[in-house]
Amino acid sequence: MSKESKNPKLSHRVLWQYLLSLVISTAVLVAAMILCRWICDTKIWYADDPLYRFLQFIKRNLAVIGSGIILIVWTVITVIYLRRLIRYIDSIVDAAKQLTHPAECKIELPSALYGIERDLNSARETALRSAELAREAEKRKNDLIVYLAHDLKTPLTAVIGYLTLLRDESQISAETRGHYTAIALEKSERLEMLINEFFDITRFNLTTLTLERERINLTFMLEQTISEFLPVFAEKNLTVNSEIQPNTELVCDPDKLERVFDNLLRNAVIYGYPDSEIYLGMTADENRVTVVCRNRGRTIPKEKLERIFEQFFRLDSARQSKTGGSGHHPGSGLGLAIAREIVHAHGGEISAKSENESVEFTVVLPIDG
Repeated sequence: MSKESKNPKLSHRVLWQYLLSLVISTAVLVAAMILCRWICDTKIWYADDPLYRFLQFIKRNLAVIGSGIILIVWTVITVIYLRRLIRYIDSIVDAAKQLTHPAECKIELPSALYGIERDLNSARETALRSAELAREAEKRKNDLIVYLAHDLKTPLTAVIGYLTLLRDESQISAETRGHYTAIALEKSERLEMLINEFFDITRFNLTTLTLERERINLTFMLEQTISEFLPVFAEKNLTVNSEIQPNTELVCDPDKLERVFDNLLRNAVIYGYPDSEIYLGMTADENRVTVVCRNRGRTIPKEKLERIFEQFFRLDSARQSKTGGSGHHPGSGLGLAIAREIVHAHGGEISAKSENESVEFTVVLPIDG
């Protein structure tokens, strides 16, 4: 039985109550008139008795009087139910107005409107949660913009400074010139990365994710992604343990899906312990593939793990920009959020767990996209 059949609409319920009240009141009036007539017939009356003359008047005009009484009773019942409906409507309208500015206090309606009260309170709680999430997202975004604006200025100042030295110091040695050039190039690359993060923010908020699907060899993609990261792994003396099922094909958007695995490996480098191992495994059956990326690193607290896929959420709450040297930097907090959007767009799921100084991400994707 459907929920609607178990809980009929308010209008239907009130209508049935109204009709039932009319039927019951009519039956009571008819029964009362029959009872009165029976009482009158069982008693001996005298012609000069005033009550007898009154009863005779009623008897002669029974149809008119009975119809009038029934009409009055029906009118009273109709007015009562109309006023009740109007009160219900006024209560619902007032409650709906509260939803435009939802408050912490619950919406209260008459007991007959329990179902509507429950639904309105559910909508109110959803609106409150959405507003809170929007405020948090806006705050994180504003904080991020402040961080990135500061970080943009730092490498730009360094680039200008070293280029100025190269222009003004004509007598510097080739070794010093090369050193200055290398630093200016490194700062320029850092500046490019930050600008790309700004573009990511814009694309993530203003565009709809669309996929260009094709059948690809996922085994080859993962192996190629690992090979591209080997120089990065070497900087932190990281080793890779890969267990990738051979000759596995997948229908997907290869450019976007590659970004997912790139983000997972990049996070493993940024937050993983030096001199540790990164594990990347892939298994497949006839319906889906499962990719696991695991690294050794600080255990992520449960409250942060639950928010790790949110926009602009960064595990390092303080700004940890390492613009003074080489290495990898915490990003904008969009990498995992974008990865989740891409995986979901493919009809898959991505999850994270962390315990005993281990961080593991699992991506499950349908074979046929």
